[in-house]
Amino acid sequence: MSNVSSPRYLMSLGMFIFGMGTANYHQLFRTREWHHETTERHGARPAAQFIGPGPESIQLTGLLVPELGADAGSLETLAEMAATGDTYPLIDGAGRVLGHYRIARLEEDHLSIMAGGTPRHVGFRIELARGDDQVAQGTAQ
Repeated sequence: MSNVSSPRYLMSLGMFIFGMGTANYHQLFRTREWHHETTERHGARPAAQFIGPGPESIQLTGLLVPELGADAGSLETLAEMAATGDTYPLIDGAGRVLGHYRIARLEEDHLSIMAGGTPRHVGFRIELARGDDQVAQGTAQ
């Protein structure tokens, strides 16, 4: 992972590097929430108090094309990581740590099936759920 600033590398999740040779994603969708509790007041709008950060999630979608150098085993590696239940540091290509995330869901779409059932393309969608304690770290990224 010494050359993580290469344009071939997009992001890393633990030791797994998303990029041209593994799982190249083309869309990242990030959701963040913040919790506020409200109390009804007579003759006025409810009073709200911020109580802390809520859940965060990231969805990555992409297309594996093994003929162009993508590793067809990349999704199996991610499935193995998900099966541990562990969280992993998520670091974008610019070196920013986005937090610790676990793999909550992995979807595959096998396309252009060849003889023997081998797909020429594999669409994928990965859902990551933030798993670190944002308040204890003092981050609200």
